[in-house]
Amino acid sequence: MLTISRDGSSRRKILLSSVLFMGLAHLLFLKQYIKGAVFALTEIVVLALSPMIVRAIAGIITLGAPKPDLPIFERDNSMFMLIDGITVLTVVFIFFLLYYISIKSALFAYKEFCLFGTFSDNRKILSEIGSKAFPIAGLSPAVLLILFLVLVPLIFSAGVAFTNYSSPANIPPNNTVDWVGLDNFKAMFGGNEAWTGALGRVAAWTLVWAAAATFTCYAGGMFMAVIMHDTKMKIAPVYRSFFILPYAVPAVVSMLVWQNMLNGSFGTVNRTLIALGWMTKDTVIPWLSDATLAKFVCVLINLWAGFPYFMLLTMGSMTAISKETYEAARIDGASRFQIFRSITLPSVLYQTMPLIIMSFTHNINNFGAIFFLTGGNPVVADSVTTSAKGTDILVTWIYNLTINLQKYNYAAVLAVCIFVVLAPFAIFNFRRTRSFKEGEL
Repeated sequence: MLTISRDGSSRRKILLSSVLFMGLAHLLFLKQYIKGAVFALTEIVVLALSPMIVRAIAGIITLGAPKPDLPIFERDNSMFMLIDGITVLTVVFIFFLLYYISIKSALFAYKEFCLFGTFSDNRKILSEIGSKAFPIAGLSPAVLLILFLVLVPLIFSAGVAFTNYSSPANIPPNNTVDWVGLDNFKAMFGGNEAWTGALGRVAAWTLVWAAAATFTCYAGGMFMAVIMHDTKMKIAPVYRSFFILPYAVPAVVSMLVWQNMLNGSFGTVNRTLIALGWMTKDTVIPWLSDATLAKFVCVLINLWAGFPYFMLLTMGSMTAISKETYEAARIDGASRFQIFRSITLPSVLYQTMPLIIMSFTHNINNFGAIFFLTGGNPVVADSVTTSAKGTDILVTWIYNLTINLQKYNYAAVLAVCIFVVLAPFAIFNFRRTRSFKEGEL
């Protein structure tokens, strides 16, 4: 083993050897053979796989070349190259992180040598590794899952937004995909009148829908919870059982049933109104075929399906309010409204505000409530070109773009926009809630 001095003059030697090869300083200078062997073996494996890594990185840069003379299964698939490249870059990032850890480990070991004049033996090193391995081993699976099942798909979606991956000319493996920079964003944000108009219309309705769906469900749930919590309410458990039924039935089934009931031609609602003589076959109500009325129906049916959740949530929060508080307010002459405004509402909001924010973000991406009730219909003027229909929200429009038009690049642009706007909004508002600031969450 090569010698090093305790006066700190060998720090540069340790640093250079650590940078030159993972674990080299541990093996040559620090007598940490097990740790050095693990670090060195890691770099050897990466070097052995370097040809594959280089090909994957080259593939993500070029996205392949057209090879029309080859059979389809032998042609370059740009999307496979993109996902392979992103995955390999993630692995390379992990490798460089380990490389940095190995350098820090060597410098720390040398610092201990300068202070105490001895090297850690293998038994001490194994003991330290064992004490640190448990939290690392416990967190590693979750971190890796987030990295490869959340972060990599997000980067892939963002990458597609900068390509021309769309039908008919750029669908692998028949054709390759090219990088187009910000062209897709320019088309969606002012470069193409039809697409820009559709984006503005759908985005505005998405925000209105999310706000209305969240507010109505929360207000309706709180209203019913206050009524159920009233001491004068008899057989409250029976009423609660009835009110929970819409939430107990799968949302897909409920929405499909309502879709058939509100059908303008053969729906149960219109047929019943005709039978009662309240309207004729020529004056049926277009529940789902008029864009404005269909939007109102979406909010109303979502209220029916969603208020039981907030009712149960509010009732659970109200149980935390002591009966003595209510009794003291009544003795002081407070009315029911004053008790609700000054005691019930602040307490419930304190506990449920994070869930309201989460519900708002959920409703922006609430695919089922719109798709299974209206399918995004009715068709409007630009629907043929953009596939954006009257009640489509952004997430259902993304579905239509991918399934109907195969405009994967434009769908990716919308997905990126949703993430860029929604994630900071949710995090910012969540951190501003009292329950978060006071450490309740």
